[in-house]
Amino acid sequence: VQLVESGGGLVQPGGSLRLSCAASGSIFRINAMNWYRQAPGKQREWVARISSAGNTNYAESVTGRFTISGDSAKNTVYLQMNSLKPEDTAAYYCNAVVQPNPVVQVGIFWGQGTLVTVSS
Repeated sequence: VQLVESGGGLVQPGGSLRLSCAASGSIFRINAMNWYRQAPGKQREWVARISSAGNTNYAESVTGRFTISGDSAKNTVYLQMNSLKPEDTAAYYCNAVVQPNPVVQVGIFWGQGTLVTVSS
């Protein structure tokens, strides 16, 4: 299973970006997908989650500003980020809880990350 993120870049404070994460490979079922981020010198932190049923959860720091959504037909998850702040600057990673086939247990797979820089 491969995950590829895209959509990062440089944006001014108050601006918006939309990240995408596409999963491919041997996929029987995706149980959930998450976004994490890691700022320079800090530990990786969880940002948002969407389940296969479409239920969503957010870290308190992004609630009301970020929206996670998914397209199950494309095995893709999105993170719409609005009202961006300098403290949102980080490498953003997606992961997926995937069952590759009906007889194999789920595994957790990570993308390589996409960099978001919020600066004037």
